[in-house]
Amino acid sequence: MKRLINQRPGRVSTAALALLPFAALALFYVLASDARLAANPGDKLLPSFTTLAESFVRLTSEPSQRTGEILLWQDTGASLRRLAQGVGISAAIGLILGIALGAIPLIRSGFAPFVAVLSLIPPMAVLPVLFIVFGLGEVSKVVLIVVGITPFIVRDLQQRVQELPRELIIKAQTLGANSWQIVLRVILPQVVPRLIDAVRLSLGTAWLFLISAEAIAATEGLGYRIFLVRRYLAMDVILPYVVWITILAYLTDFLLKQISRRAFPWYHTGEPGR
Repeated sequence: MKRLINQRPGRVSTAALALLPFAALALFYVLASDARLAANPGDKLLPSFTTLAESFVRLTSEPSQRTGEILLWQDTGASLRRLAQGVGISAAIGLILGIALGAIPLIRSGFAPFVAVLSLIPPMAVLPVLFIVFGLGEVSKVVLIVVGITPFIVRDLQQRVQELPRELIIKAQTLGANSWQIVLRVILPQVVPRLIDAVRLSLGTAWLFLISAEAIAATEGLGYRIFLVRRYLAMDVILPYVVWITILAYLTDFLLKQISRRAFPWYHTGEPGR
């Protein structure tokens, strides 16, 4: 008898199994929405798919009477700009510190405990401090993302560097490479694909911090819009925004995965599920 742990679905079965949870969720929503609307046609909690579609078309095509801008695209541009800045700075800092902590014992002994302690501080707890120090503008929102995900990236890359076969480092030294050359030619190529993985894993957290910061102090952005209309129970706006954020996060993750596969095919060898 073939064990369950060894059974693998084919392509069609994989696609069907992947779609099944989404279909079940959509069916549950339709049934719940129909039940609430049947009891109260003016119910705002679970609008119908028709209402959601009409709202999405309006948000993506009709300019705001106050600013003349199309709100969804304006908010998307503001949020993606902040996210790109925060994640980009975090990736750069994480790469440098991760390699330094993993490759140089003196630096690891001095700063690894400090980074470990920083990673345990809830970033949302220091958000008021960031607003006081950096103000309510763009800087504080970007800094919150950096504070939130940089320690994770640093520790992940440090571990990757320490896991590199010691034979690689010894062989490079035997061939006359100095510390700088070992970092650039041996360690860096091995760590960059892991950096992409770390960024992919931290995207959800980065979005969380971005939405939180925009909800508290912003005049545009996806998080700002969601928390602005919540007072009116405008679920026909909130739900399309939530779905749009999910799509953006998925596309960003997919793009990073494809970049990693094309730039570092050796890293994904034998890992079809990655």
